[in-house]
Amino acid sequence: MKEILRHLFDHRNLNREDARQVLKDISSGKYNHSQVAAFMTVYCMRSITAEELGGFRDAMLELCVPADLSEYRGIDIVGTGGDGKNTFNISTLSAFVVAGAGYHVTKHGNYGVSSVSGSSNVLEKLGYTFSNDIGKLKGDLDKAGICFLHAPLFHPAMKNVGPIRRELGVKTFFNMLGPLVNPSRPENQFLGVFNLELARLYAYIYQHHDINYAIIHALDGYDEISLTGPFKIYSTSGEAVYQPADLGLGTVDPGSIYGGDSVEAAAAMFRRILEGGGTGDQEDVVIANAAMAIGLMEKMKGIPECVAAARESLRSGKALGVLKKLLS
Repeated sequence: MKEILRHLFDHRNLNREDARQVLKDISSGKYNHSQVAAFMTVYCMRSITAEELGGFRDAMLELCVPADLSEYRGIDIVGTGGDGKNTFNISTLSAFVVAGAGYHVTKHGNYGVSSVSGSSNVLEKLGYTFSNDIGKLKGDLDKAGICFLHAPLFHPAMKNVGPIRRELGVKTFFNMLGPLVNPSRPENQFLGVFNLELARLYAYIYQHHDINYAIIHALDGYDEISLTGPFKIYSTSGEAVYQPADLGLGTVDPGSIYGGDSVEAAAAMFRRILEGGGTGDQEDVVIANAAMAIGLMEKMKGIPECVAAARESLRSGKALGVLKKLLS
């Protein structure tokens, strides 16, 4: 690791294979916490390359517990986190709305590191029991249309990294990796990222894989469609910038999508929005993300039709029904 750190401190990069091997060695516990923290900090101070990110992704997928759910042709809806905005759980709520609209969702997530409440925090608080049993996951998909893959159960090799990430308390390249390493390898991936540089990296990586993807970045810094301003999408169809009005929705105030200061508050808000007690801005943001995710899978449907499908799922109670079935 000393040699690797000297190499990086000299402003040199790792090639894809070296990056893959370093992450495998970190996962095996080969290095001490100080060395791993130093390694992670390098990428807080300079940009990660596509080769490095691709190598880290290769290692994570190689080491993970596989979950073959390909028969469901599912979608993952997930953000990197790390945008510092502390919004409510927009991606996770959108996943329930998409499932309520009749699509299979194989969501990958974890506890929050740089935010108060990640997807795992809120679902655990609501009473969901995590599992990596393939039968349980398929059963959830069959009855509720959604399953949740709690990252630590599928990436046990990362147990050496978790405590260091929590102690650092800032986004690291593992925030960048999370959305890329869903162990079920869904064929549709709707991914939010915290800056345009990372969006371009994701797009470069996905161009070389057979994945139907959309990579989202709100141009004012959110890792999701925030409706606080314009957002950019990189997808299999190309690049485009959208305004909230392009979805038939208004611009929202940043304060209206704040997620609260505790897991309890986040879980209460999550349930309240599904039960129809959310504000108009909260509903619109969820609908916007769910609609664009539906549009990713339904190439022949226009944006108004996808927005209508998402709105109907939320307001009819179908999305709430997904949660009730998942928890039953």
